[in-house]
Amino acid sequence: MLSPRSSNYKQLETGMGSSRVGGVRRFGWKKFVIGAGVIIGLVWVFGPRKEDMYEKYIPILRPAPLAEESTPVSPPASPSHNIHPSHSSQNQNQHSAGDDIVVGATPIPTSVDTDPDLSKTVHCTKPHKPDLPLVQYALMIDAGSTGSRIHIYKFNNCGPSPVYEYEVFKQTKPGLSDYEGKPLAAAESLDVLLDEAMRVVPQALRGCTPVAVKATAGLRLLGAEKSEEILEAIRHRLSEKYPFTLPEKDGVVIMDGSDEGVYAWITTNYLLKTIRADSPADVKSFAVLDLGGASTQIVFEPTLDMSKPDSTLEPGEHKYDLDFAGKKRVLYQHSYLGYGLMRARKSVHRLVDFMAFGKPGAEKEVANPCLAKGTKRVVEVEDEQLNPKRNVTMIGADVGSFESCNRVVELVMAKDAICEVKPCSFNGVYQPSLLETFPKGKIMLLSYFYDRIRPLIPADSAVPIHISTIATLAQQVCLGKPSWDEHWSHDSEAMKELEDRPEYCLDLTFMHALLRLGYEFSASREVELGKQVDGTELGWCLGATIAMVGADLKCRV
Repeated sequence: MLSPRSSNYKQLETGMGSSRVGGVRRFGWKKFVIGAGVIIGLVWVFGPRKEDMYEKYIPILRPAPLAEESTPVSPPASPSHNIHPSHSSQNQNQHSAGDDIVVGATPIPTSVDTDPDLSKTVHCTKPHKPDLPLVQYALMIDAGSTGSRIHIYKFNNCGPSPVYEYEVFKQTKPGLSDYEGKPLAAAESLDVLLDEAMRVVPQALRGCTPVAVKATAGLRLLGAEKSEEILEAIRHRLSEKYPFTLPEKDGVVIMDGSDEGVYAWITTNYLLKTIRADSPADVKSFAVLDLGGASTQIVFEPTLDMSKPDSTLEPGEHKYDLDFAGKKRVLYQHSYLGYGLMRARKSVHRLVDFMAFGKPGAEKEVANPCLAKGTKRVVEVEDEQLNPKRNVTMIGADVGSFESCNRVVELVMAKDAICEVKPCSFNGVYQPSLLETFPKGKIMLLSYFYDRIRPLIPADSAVPIHISTIATLAQQVCLGKPSWDEHWSHDSEAMKELEDRPEYCLDLTFMHALLRLGYEFSASREVELGKQVDGTELGWCLGATIAMVGADLKCRV
């Protein structure tokens, strides 16, 4: 298992990762028609100096700051419903002294579509070390519970460590866990992703391109035997059908939930420049909350008051010691298996079905307060003890409301579970108080948090998002179509999302309960919704890929 604990992360001190920092400064020329002497004087006083002209006319020559330089952190746009810094921030080069520098006005590629040569880089003409390729690609397949996604990352070796340039992203559905008992079909489902990698990665570089498939909670829930059959089928297909290099260890695995959360924390904070070697000492890292289909993770760097005897992080799997960019950090992390959005839906539907008349399947139609009013949905309900799967028609009717749904969700959250090591968040899991150890830090919400909340908020909205905002949205959605018409226009993105999705009420209510009841954030706490930074997907994949690129890999002959 590649772990963030690996020393490979020390390479980031020398600039590993996105080179998209800073920007090209612009200077305006002031022209006055008074006389030659006056013009010369004014130009001397107000005009750009030699170094300014260097930046203005040959911007690509200016290298990005290396790790030992002090670079101000560019905070995410506020409000930041979708973290998308301007692409103009990428117009800087990063290279090491002595490397050949590309001279000219060639724009820095930000995607495969703008890359003039996939086998080369505009940053330099030869690698920092002669035994390394000029350009290296790496493939990471995120095999989640609802679908599989490939991240094709391009790096260059212009500096002493690989420099990240951009990614190509493609996804497919359903996830590997939907192929229970059909391992070959599961392996073949990834072909569409790997074929995209064949299109992007130049033929000459494929043999030195590492590929990894990391499954998450969805496959983990199938059990060891069935999941291993699928993983073995994928290993065989990768080796036989595709020319990429499969690492000997941990190339195709089910990723541990703790690594999943920490990798996402690394990716997010690195791209937002809060944990880089050149980040200001007083900058605070983001807490990262990732909501998948089968599990949810929370990772944050608690601030501990050593003057208080009880201000410590209890030992255990939740404590994650991370040596990153030359700094030792202590993180709190936990992955809640069974509390992803799709699993939460199943738990709510099963509980509603049981409470209808005290036993499963008592009625053909069941009133469900977590479906929006006036909506109907046929759901599959499974009894954990008897294990029969049944289709049950559930209706929102007049019972659908945020308040009623929240009472059901509170039972699913198991907030009253036995807490052996205090304090606890929910389901009896130890978690230091966020109010005391992370009182003012920024919070980044990823994955389903973004997918469900973002479409309901106007793109041009300048109003910050608070946890109470999610409760308000849930109240509006749960009231059904009349409320939708009142709050969103007919042709809006929000209305397109809400149509034919009765469980949107459930989804928002669960998200609010997870943040408010589960983690005990205050209702007024501000949050960010993250999807990408400069075209790079947020999540665990880039963090995991950094370790793979930094490892010693043997090229395939």
